[in-house]
Amino acid sequence: QVQLVESGGGLVQAGGSLRLSCAASGRTASSYVMAWFRQVPGKEREFVASIGRIGGRALHADSVKGRFTISRDNAKNTVYLQMNSLKPEDTAVYYCAATIQGPYSYWGQGTQVTVSS
Repeated sequence: QVQLVESGGGLVQAGGSLRLSCAASGRTASSYVMAWFRQVPGKEREFVASIGRIGGRALHADSVKGRFTISRDNAKNTVYLQMNSLKPEDTAVYYCAATIQGPYSYWGQGTQVTVSS
C-alpha cells in the first residue's frame, strides 16, 4: 500500500503560479503510476495529469496543457504539479492518486486551490 499527502494549495490571483506536492509513503512510490485530479463541488472528478514510473512519461489534460506540468522525484517519493498562468476555472480541490495498474486505487485527502479573478 501507499499513503499520499498533498500540500501546496492556497489562494492565488489569476495569472499566478502554485506548485502542489504529493508525498508518498509506504511502498516505494516509483512502483506506481501517479496522477493529479481535481474536483469542484457538484461536478465529477476531472483528470489533470499523470506520470509513469521510472522514466516518467507525462500526460496532461487539454484544459491544462501548456500551463501545468507534472513531474516526479523518485528519490524523494514525491510528485509535483507546477501550475502556471492560473485561471479562476482552475479553482478546485486537487487530489493526488496512485496505481500499480488499472484504476487509481490510492488517493490523498486533497488540497484546495482557489484562483481569484
